[in-house]
Amino acid sequence: MTTVAKFDIKYTQYIDKDGKPVSKKLPKLATDFKTLKTLYRSMNRIRTLDTKAYALQRTGKMGTYPAALGQEAIGVGFGSALNKEDVLVPYYRGQAAMIEHGVTMEEVLLYWGGDERGSDYQNAREDFPIAVPIATQLLHAAGVAKAMQLKGEKRCVATEIGEGGTSEGDFYEAINVAGIWNLGVVFFINNNQWAISVPSEIQTACETYAQKAIAAGIECVQVDGNDIIAVREASEKAFEKARAGKGPTLIECVSLRLCDHTTADDARRYRPEGELDKGWEEEPILRLRKYLEANKQWSKKDEEKMQAELAAEVQQAVDNYVNTAPQAPEAMFDYLYEELPARTMEQREYAINVAKNKGA
Repeated sequence: MTTVAKFDIKYTQYIDKDGKPVSKKLPKLATDFKTLKTLYRSMNRIRTLDTKAYALQRTGKMGTYPAALGQEAIGVGFGSALNKEDVLVPYYRGQAAMIEHGVTMEEVLLYWGGDERGSDYQNAREDFPIAVPIATQLLHAAGVAKAMQLKGEKRCVATEIGEGGTSEGDFYEAINVAGIWNLGVVFFINNNQWAISVPSEIQTACETYAQKAIAAGIECVQVDGNDIIAVREASEKAFEKARAGKGPTLIECVSLRLCDHTTADDARRYRPEGELDKGWEEEPILRLRKYLEANKQWSKKDEEKMQAELAAEVQQAVDNYVNTAPQAPEAMFDYLYEELPARTMEQREYAINVAKNKGA
């Protein structure tokens, strides 16, 4: 018997849970404290926003919301590495990357509040709206990357998916075409250990989620998703490769979801005892703060000042959202197609008439 193929998966971590370097050879980012402090602020901003969003949902001012608690380094890490001209194709827990790429907090809140204007981004005009169906966004991302390839553009596409979504057929179809067409797309797997209530041990027989890309002939790596230096460094390399026409990459970021799947979930029903205790010891914000403090780059005064600024910034976005006048009912049709087909136009007119009669 002859071995015709074999593979291994590389894992990258630069700082451990105590904020201490685990390698003598660190990337330049590890000593770029100005950038690290910006990333630290961004992670805290997402956590503050998620906390407010939960409060809005609990008080009936917004619909179901999926927080990114404990996973902030993933979205902030790769979102901050994107160029303005790159395209982001997000999934439902992608607010961190979205905001890094120019979507406003107010737009995120509007989306989850059921307002169509939440997907009409004023800054990131080419970015796609949030995809709630599982894994469909990966096919969209592959399509965008193919269009860029045909046009000869030196841009790239980034898309994100939870580890549970890698069991979907759309995931395999997307990585297959990306591999065979050598597309400039980077797939990020947010491995937060839970596909709603389904843990990894009964989600897949693979040792890693990264290795699923092997079947598509795609370069794949696994990084510590709680180490933003590792996430950012891997992202930059993958994006540069994609823009240069050298093909796709899949990056698995290993973290832990420290919250419920969404506001409609109660993770206490399925989490093993003690899991959250360990998770809070390893989470990304505390880790980076320890690293900054150890390098004399952060203080209690800095922390208090930043938290006060973020509280005001997020509250302003919340106020803007709450005070936004509701859309007319026909808005649900106006954002559906470039040009409405006749049958849908009839539905639009019906919605307008019903609203008029109710107001009469």
